[in-house]
Amino acid sequence: MILGIVLTLAGGFQDAYSYNGRGGVFANAQTGNIVLLGQNLAMGRWETALHYLFPLLSFLLGVFAAEWIRSLCERVRVLHWRQVILLGEIILLVFAGLFPDTMATFANVLLSFACAMQVESFRKFRGIPCATTMCIGNMRSATEHLYHYLRTHDPEQKRRSIHYYVIILVFAVGAALGAVLTIALGRGAIWIAAVLLLIGFLLMFSKGEQEAQEAL
Repeated sequence: MILGIVLTLAGGFQDAYSYNGRGGVFANAQTGNIVLLGQNLAMGRWETALHYLFPLLSFLLGVFAAEWIRSLCERVRVLHWRQVILLGEIILLVFAGLFPDTMATFANVLLSFACAMQVESFRKFRGIPCATTMCIGNMRSATEHLYHYLRTHDPEQKRRSIHYYVIILVFAVGAALGAVLTIALGRGAIWIAAVLLLIGFLLMFSKGEQEAQEAL
């Protein structure tokens, strides 16, 4: 659960960073990018539309890359493949913070690529499917389990509902921190998210976490 909290904090942070510090583009929420892409295309704003198109394409490539890394690491076992994913994310976030404001699109491409790898690689925590980079699925699942708990009083349904609502709250906290720190620190604020991912990477060296990840 600690790993899930750390990664979710980073996920919320990245979305707020890209939106507030990189031209109103979402690193994680690709649905929002699709809406803004379609809106700008309809209004003939072709150049602005590209700001949303490139992160979308980068997100697709990030999912592809995560699966490629997984298959590669299954043949060459040095680190757990999810740890390799986190290392890749950290590197991408470090470089994203180096781009000046005039190169915001390039920064967003790296951020979307990193977020895609995370959402593809970390799908379960404590045996419960959930996302660390977006909320809509978690909101649906949290409320669904709440309904079933109220109807059946099954403690497992209660546990799952609380799990999802905690993850949603943590994402909101990460987004709040991302917004405030991006405004205060500028483009280098994303390095804080990189530190959170580094903590997640180190947590995965614990025996219990290794066993949990192998069970997914």
